[in-house]
Amino acid sequence: MKASSIFATLKTAAMSSSPTPVQAAFKLALQRELRSSVDGISREALLRAAAAACREPLGERWADTQIADAKRGDDPLKAPVRRVHYLSMEFLMGRALGNAIAALGLEETLREAFAAQGQALPDVLEREPDAALGNGGLGRLAACFLDSFAELGLPSFGYGLRYQYGMFAQAIQDGRQVEQPDDWMALGNPWEVPRPEASYRVGFGGRVEVDADGSRRWQPTEHLIAQAYDFIVPAHHSQRVSTLRQWHASAAAPIDFQAFCRGAHAQAAKHRVAADSLNWVLYPDDSTDPGRELRLKQEAFLVSASLQDLIARHLREFSSLHNLGKLNAVHLNDTHPALAPAELMRLLLDEHGLTWDEAWTINRQAVSYTNHTLMPEALETWPLYLFEALLPRHMEIIFEINQRFLDEVRAKFPGDEGLLARVSLIDEGGPFGHGGERRVRMAHLAIVASHRVNGVAALHSELMVQTIFADYARIFPERFHNVTNGVTPRRWLQQCNPQLSALIDGRIGKGWRQDLAQLGKLKGLADDAGLGQQFGAVKRANKERLAALIRRELGVAVSPDSLFDVQIKRIHEYKRQLLNVLHVIARYQAIIADPTAEWTPRTVVIAGKAASAYQMAKSIIQLAHDVGRVVNSDPRVGDRLKLVFLPNYGVSLAETIIPAADLSEQISTAGTEASGTGNMKFALNGALTIGTWDGANIEMAEAMGVENMFVFGQRTDAVAQIKALGYDPRLYVEQNLQLKAVMDAISGGEFSNGDTSRYRALVDNLLGRDTYLLMADFADYVATQARVDALYRDPAGWNRCAILNVAGMGWFSADRTIAEYVERVWSVRSLD
Repeated sequence: MKASSIFATLKTAAMSSSPTPVQAAFKLALQRELRSSVDGISREALLRAAAAACREPLGERWADTQIADAKRGDDPLKAPVRRVHYLSMEFLMGRALGNAIAALGLEETLREAFAAQGQALPDVLEREPDAALGNGGLGRLAACFLDSFAELGLPSFGYGLRYQYGMFAQAIQDGRQVEQPDDWMALGNPWEVPRPEASYRVGFGGRVEVDADGSRRWQPTEHLIAQAYDFIVPAHHSQRVSTLRQWHASAAAPIDFQAFCRGAHAQAAKHRVAADSLNWVLYPDDSTDPGRELRLKQEAFLVSASLQDLIARHLREFSSLHNLGKLNAVHLNDTHPALAPAELMRLLLDEHGLTWDEAWTINRQAVSYTNHTLMPEALETWPLYLFEALLPRHMEIIFEINQRFLDEVRAKFPGDEGLLARVSLIDEGGPFGHGGERRVRMAHLAIVASHRVNGVAALHSELMVQTIFADYARIFPERFHNVTNGVTPRRWLQQCNPQLSALIDGRIGKGWRQDLAQLGKLKGLADDAGLGQQFGAVKRANKERLAALIRRELGVAVSPDSLFDVQIKRIHEYKRQLLNVLHVIARYQAIIADPTAEWTPRTVVIAGKAASAYQMAKSIIQLAHDVGRVVNSDPRVGDRLKLVFLPNYGVSLAETIIPAADLSEQISTAGTEASGTGNMKFALNGALTIGTWDGANIEMAEAMGVENMFVFGQRTDAVAQIKALGYDPRLYVEQNLQLKAVMDAISGGEFSNGDTSRYRALVDNLLGRDTYLLMADFADYVATQARVDALYRDPAGWNRCAILNVAGMGWFSADRTIAEYVERVWSVRSLD
């Protein structure tokens, strides 16, 4: 049966009295799973059966999609949309079953089938582990893009690595973060599809040999095999799918049989363990030499396997490589895959015999780059010695790219040696280098090799060309542009908040699920008292659900009547979770000082992981737990204030937290947050934002009305001015008695059982440097929180504002983001 007929059948599955193909497949899979289950009808067995039932129609859709994409033709005028190859080190996919059954229209079918087995559909869905293929916003953005690739029918592949243990599973012991392996595939992964036909060799080390004709060829000493595993992402309004192709590394050579026979078993398989380690962990700790080597090998492995796959597919479909750049786009999601231009050049030059000019033309047509940071220290660089040891041929190619590029710059800007040093792909270790160590600048390589470079919010893109890439913007002014991020409404409203989705459906219809701009129709209904009451009831139900989770996981009782104040994101100093904790302490002290005042009850929820080697971020997590322990156990406070930290933040936890949030904390120092997408998800689910004038907060405020957002803090120009004049954070503390009391409480051990040394480094950093201006923004932050309290005491006014937030979110769909990428970056027209 073709996918089209399956799709038509599935749409009426709940009304059909005879079993559909998917229903029949589910019953067969269920019987198979139950026969092999020692526990009888377990939720895990039902989960595996449902996944098996969904995989067949998804597989047919995948096959039909590939056939259609292969027939798009080799004439660019007839195929204006190139096939997109989206390279990213992480894809934070979350659970797959809920998305699959929603796309296939199987919710009611499976609900009834599970009920017949004595199980509820939500309970079975909870048994699926999150796919640990990403960590934070970068990975979740990539996952949203895959959804939109499918929804818009874009010929595409996402490329990533098949991590066995993710980044890590976060546990909390005595308030401290403890990293543990996230063994999410322990019971297998029913969603991945092995592709044994897609297998490629990837090399490391060795030397470069020169042939008699002068051509150069790399002879690696280590070979790995990249094996493809596909994760299928379905559209919700068509039969199209997109593909996340994940690479698994294994050793090309078998075991050393002679060593094994001698009893040296570990030595016999040493190279196989080394190969397997590439699959273990996302972002291995690079504070050590072995960690740096492993991380660079992961990036090279991803890039090489993906580009070999691209070329092999192109050659199957077309007769020549000369049109590769006009028919294929290679997009770099940040600098992690920025080795792609060097690897593409190597493949075209060494493996396929193209000339340098031919290969470089293809490279420049194909490659584009998205930057996600304004922090120079976050732009990836690699020591030359490590590059030369692992990737000697790539090093030669990068030197050649750099020489040709610098010659062009020298001709265009004669005599400007400072410019040449700043834009060189090689950091020679000058005063702003790495202690005299020569390093390869990966962002520079990505910019030079790309035909388009974008930021991810209007302010970010503007600052990008004014600061970190100012020299390149001067050289290539036409190359830089902005594409503001977006999120998929399918997962981040339709699936995670079904009650709100149904409420919106009842008022404006279901068209918003495919065209999020239709949410604008809600603006005219914001003053409808009945809608406001219904909206509040939905929010209350979601808060009760989150309160139950907090009680179950942490043993802390929180009141759904309190304002749920939420900050969930990667723990980092610039994201300023610490400012949030300082406000909690100030609020706690104020409640103790005046318990009879009219306090708006508040539950502060924080979640997020700190990088394993990031000690300051770990200290912030510990402080949050210490403060929560004191506040939550103080009988003088009661339900007026709670602080909870939910461990092991991921997509599924976010799907519970975000619909329950009243207030979204987006409080990074102005000029440091590239965009953010959590801010969009919260507003889409009716949370009001307290935030700085930073990242996509600005565009959100403009879309919904700045009066419907709680904006505070220094703006970007003021931040720069304060720092230029010589910022002294101690002055702000001395002039603000409330802030001084907070700092004294931390340094005095009031939250650390009298241990005055526990947070000494944290306090010294705030009083001495305060890089992210917490002290300067504290007073305005506290005053703005008082405005939040006042509005929350007016339920009708709060709900009206929340509805306007939802109404203003139509532009922040990932579908719109991808449409802009297609128009300006991935279409053939973008090459003109």
